Amino acid sequence: MKTLEAGETGEASHPDSRRRGFLVSAAGTLAGVLSGQSSAALPADSEPSGEPYFPGFRRLRIQAGGTTINTLVGGSGPPLLLLHGYPQTHIVWRKIAPDLARDHTVVLTDLRGYGDSGKPADGENHAGYSKRAMAVDQIEVMASLGFHHFAVVSHDRGSRVAHRMALDHPGTISRLVLMDIVPTEYMYRTTDARFATGYYHWFFLIQPAPLPESLLAGKVDAFLKSAMGPLIPRVIEPDAFAQYVRCLSDPATLHATCEDYRASASIDLDHDAADKGKKLACPLLVLWGGKGLVGTRYDVLSVWRDYATNVGGAALPANHWIPEEVPELVVAHVRQFLA
Repeated sequence: MKTLEAGETGEASHPDSRRRGFLVSAAGTLAGVLSGQSSAALPADSEPSGEPYFPGFRRLRIQAGGTTINTLVGGSGPPLLLLHGYPQTHIVWRKIAPDLARDHTVVLTDLRGYGDSGKPADGENHAGYSKRAMAVDQIEVMASLGFHHFAVVSHDRGSRVAHRMALDHPGTISRLVLMDIVPTEYMYRTTDARFATGYYHWFFLIQPAPLPESLLAGKVDAFLKSAMGPLIPRVIEPDAFAQYVRCLSDPATLHATCEDYRASASIDLDHDAADKGKKLACPLLVLWGGKGLVGTRYDVLSVWRDYATNVGGAALPANHWIPEEVPELVVAHVRQFLA
């Protein structure tokens, strides 16, 4: 596991660069100890994010889980990892991360297969995109920044990764926020016409390659507008939407994101079956859109109480796109929970 500095390709770096990186790392760690807070020790050559959404954040390319994870880090204080959903990227947190960075070290990543992160091989039975593999990426990203115990805030697919992360690494996650999901195996087990109609993409994207990839190629803009259209430009600004279109239009991303869903309908269910009855031990906050399918189809808290020992939550006045629809409410709930 290695942090790639800006412009580095993975080859051995010059000794002076390594020495400088070590000194910066040590200084950052010492500053964190003296202040009583955790603080990311970034490589000296980490670069500004280059995105207007995240002023003061630095960008890193971190090798983790056998791939490269696009990572932004900003702020100072206790570590907080934010994980996005489909079909988005770390940009989904643009209305939330700068606020939380006032008193947390906020880490934003693109999940493997998404955004500007790597697109590794599928693996046997879609193992390359199992939530277990995707969780390992995030654990290693945080470890590379010096964080071995941290909180997680997540939405949609990112919440499925976070759920698996908390099951597989129970001593690592201090507090967990999941947004607009109930467990994958529960949703499949209780599938009915309403769920299959509202979340048709769950059943479309899992079809064998290259069927969904071929049908979506060249039509990503229309596909995303079919889901997000009513929110543009009031909630999802045109420039943010353009970034979602840019990323998903990459054929490698189209395939990788389909693999994410294929894994959920195969190897992820195997992992869930093996862990049947195992509950999350960390404190869990569940937020859901009261106007969306999850909020109107499921008794969300009742479901999660079968999967976690310490769970609370609330419906928010939103549909599915909670971090973009009601960011102020998300920040308020997260701050109260983390406090």
